Amino acid sequence: MNDLPAALVTGASSGIGGTYADRLARRGHDLVLVARDVAKMDALAQTLRAETDVTIDILRADLADETDIAAVEARLRDDARIGVLVNNAGLSFASAFEQQSANDLAQLVAVNTTAVLRLAHAVAPRFVAEGRGAIVNIGSVVGLVPEFGQSVYGATKAFVLFLSQGLAHELGPKGIYVQAVLPAATATDIWARAGADPAALPPMMAVGDLVDAALAGFDRREAVTIPPLHDGELWDAYQAARVAMIPGFGQSLPAPRYTGDAE
Repeated sequence: MNDLPAALVTGASSGIGGTYADRLARRGHDLVLVARDVAKMDALAQTLRAETDVTIDILRADLADETDIAAVEARLRDDARIGVLVNNAGLSFASAFEQQSANDLAQLVAVNTTAVLRLAHAVAPRFVAEGRGAIVNIGSVVGLVPEFGQSVYGATKAFVLFLSQGLAHELGPKGIYVQAVLPAATATDIWARAGADPAALPPMMAVGDLVDAALAGFDRREAVTIPPLHDGELWDAYQAARVAMIPGFGQSLPAPRYTGDAE
């Protein structure tokens, strides 16, 4: 009998999600694969079943569709085998903000933020009752860099980071590990789906390297894992500066620079 928890991975047909599925299966975790492309999930599942001794279930779902996301929520609530949730599914659009359609933006927000929130919320009560479990949310360094110009995509990834940090603060004391993973440009098919010009794309990290680094951070129980950031002290300084501001947020009077009292 497999004592490791099963893992539910969204966006699991290819790219980061497919690679997470591969790596977790080779670690011995049973899997529930969630994505829109059943054929790709079937092909991946057949390969992994042949090469590992794990059970793999496939759940076809479009996380922008209410009926589909409700089915994934139900699976997370009811399947006691699932002890790891990997919220990986995401969308991106290459055009400028003023050129993006309202429908595209609504779908982007639905998949990149609402689905992440709802699936974490669906599984959290069971994890808390059991006193264990892990939630991995795939964000992006774009959520820290407005200068990249991907305003809505970056905003959704900033949401993922904040949600992850907030859940770590709330759920960590209850035995739940929450990790935010912030990739930079990674060689997946999201670029082609977003309509990006291949000639304009920057150098990218191999998806296997990204996931292996993320899992190293998972094993170390990092709250935030940023595989492309070589100088980890920069993130530590960023966090320290943020925490240092917290006492100032409790001031009841405006800062002197806003009242004309500054020297």
